[in-house]
Amino acid sequence: MKICPTCRRTYPDDALNFCLEDGTVLTFASSEPPDTVMMQQPNFTSPNSPPPTQGVVTSWDNKPQYSLQPQKSSRTWLWVAGVLGIGLLLCGGGLGGLFIIGIMQDTNQAESVNIGPKPPPAPPVTDETTAVQKVDLAEWVRESSTFGTTEFRDGEFYMAARQKGFYYVLVAPKEYSTENARTSVKLRNVDSADSKLGYGLIFLSEPTPLTKGYAFLIDTKTRRFRVVHHEPKKENVVVKWERSTTIRSGSTENQLEARHKNDIVELLINGQVATSIRNLYGAKDGVAGIYAGDGARIAFKELEIRK
Repeated sequence: MKICPTCRRTYPDDALNFCLEDGTVLTFASSEPPDTVMMQQPNFTSPNSPPPTQGVVTSWDNKPQYSLQPQKSSRTWLWVAGVLGIGLLLCGGGLGGLFIIGIMQDTNQAESVNIGPKPPPAPPVTDETTAVQKVDLAEWVRESSTFGTTEFRDGEFYMAARQKGFYYVLVAPKEYSTENARTSVKLRNVDSADSKLGYGLIFLSEPTPLTKGYAFLIDTKTRRFRVVHHEPKKENVVVKWERSTTIRSGSTENQLEARHKNDIVELLINGQVATSIRNLYGAKDGVAGIYAGDGARIAFKELEIRK
């Protein structure tokens, strides 16, 4: 224990040298000298070397050293934010889905931004076996966007992020629930472009995209698929990239389908089961949507929900 000879304040930390009250050099409270630590010197084998000596190091001079450095994050975030489309909403654009863009980096993480209106709900169409909701993708077209492109032509909805490392996600409003439903979409990689992120079907998603839900994604160039789930600022892998001969390569059209029942979701490619997952992260009454990554121009059509 040390003591200040001026104010007589004591300090249990022997490594402290100055009084925190008045700055006076501290002394040991006891009259006994501080303990010593004996350090054995290495033996000298050379006959010309000086004889070994024994050093004495006292705890008096054994000062701790501190290094104060800023904490570094293992993940570097780069995110883009912008809110557009307010004028459309105020001028009769109506209520509807959310246009989202995220930035992918070293990890599968993303920051999402609401940048547009959502389409009105489509009325269900009943056939002999089931009720079908058909999402009118033509209502999701934006005239311009800083982050991506959209176009509807010849019955197909074209969608792409403006550059690699980015992805677009669009989801329907809450009326398009995929809970205990069969959700499907047809899509094609128009230019057979590379896409490390993939493109495909969103299901069991919150109406606010990228906060909760799943994406079933394919890459037709490598004939692989993967499954991810979203939470705020994160895209987490559920099923890693796997090869599938069921995927039609190049710019050929493929159909993706998610069949949800209770807590199990079967995921199909062109009518064949590719994998199945347990629903641990999906939103209750989660909705449908579409996903396009890495600047690849993807044409979607027939986004449907069957119950």
